[in-house]
Amino acid sequence: MNQSILTINGLDISLGAATAAFAASVLAVLVIIAAISVRAFRQREQETARQMRQSEAMETRMAELARIQAETVGRLQALGEGLGGRQAELARVMAERLDAVSMRLSHSMDEVTRQTVQRLQSLHERIAVIDHAQKSLADLSGQVTSLRDVLGNKQARGAFGQARMETIVADGLPKGLFAFQYTLSNNTRPDCVIFLPDQRPLVIDAKFPLESITAFRQAKTDEDRLRAAQRLRQDVWKHISDIASKYLLPGETQEMALMFVPSESVYAELYDGFDDVVQKAYRARVVMVSPSLLMLAIQVMQQILKDARMREAADLIRAEVGRLTGDVGRLQERVLKLQQHHGQASDDMHQILISAEKIGVRAGRIDQLDFADSKMGQGTHQGTHDVGAAVMPPAVRLELEAGE
Repeated sequence: MNQSILTINGLDISLGAATAAFAASVLAVLVIIAAISVRAFRQREQETARQMRQSEAMETRMAELARIQAETVGRLQALGEGLGGRQAELARVMAERLDAVSMRLSHSMDEVTRQTVQRLQSLHERIAVIDHAQKSLADLSGQVTSLRDVLGNKQARGAFGQARMETIVADGLPKGLFAFQYTLSNNTRPDCVIFLPDQRPLVIDAKFPLESITAFRQAKTDEDRLRAAQRLRQDVWKHISDIASKYLLPGETQEMALMFVPSESVYAELYDGFDDVVQKAYRARVVMVSPSLLMLAIQVMQQILKDARMREAADLIRAEVGRLTGDVGRLQERVLKLQQHHGQASDDMHQILISAEKIGVRAGRIDQLDFADSKMGQGTHQGTHDVGAAVMPPAVRLELEAGE
């Protein structure tokens, strides 16, 4: 056993020592393994305890989560119920508002439709008026064309002016106070004469040189305008001279005559630009008149003729006033008689009231057994008489007043 089996660094190792060393090594290994096992067991116990604690914590958390989940489910259910109620309320409110909006839209659409229909009807009416106006314009353009043709012809233009003058005179004066194409003592025939109160006719001539005024208006240069103005002065003055020489007859006609200008614009242009011609016409006792001035002159003549008729009828009016005065006098006499009758009736009514009062007094005395012939109790009778006079007559008087 003590035999050396190994030499290490000069040290002899025997079998027993080797066996003891091996046994010690094995024992050390076993101790180490045991220590490792104990440590591993302790670690497993700790791990198991830790896992148990973790499991308990997990269970606690799971319980808490379950509780929280239950609370959450309850809250979700309450929230769902609240949301359901609010959704139903919202749906109701939305339905009501949609109904209101629908009614408003329907009313608005009806109103818009009604207004649109009215506007379309008004538009159709206006279009109809426009169509009528277009037709009238077309007719007017045709009439203007025909009028232009008429004015282009000298004879037709004279007839047009004369017709307009005749219309104004015939509309303003009664028949018998004017005459057309009246023949004077010099065998001239003016277009119209008006018989004034002194029976001397007032002459009106309706002819007018329109070519000159047309040339004056259409002149483009100053030279052409001067020539046209000179021609217009000559033509108008010639026409005035003809009227003065033909129609102003001393002792037969009025001391002045009227020259009818059938256009207001032509008349205004003559007075604005040809004052010398107008003044010469006044000196020649010829007055130019436009349609409006002729109507005014006709109205003045109407008043003059009316005043003349009033003067002629003055005697008749005086006689009528005298008869009217007599009628007023007779009316005054009859009113006085009626007043006398009324006064007599008033006096008779007063006497009737006095008689009725006496009758009432006597009736009161009879009712109180009081007679005027009794001598006894005269003081009493007098008192009764006073009572009857104080009580009964007012009642009778009221009845009479009520019966009046």
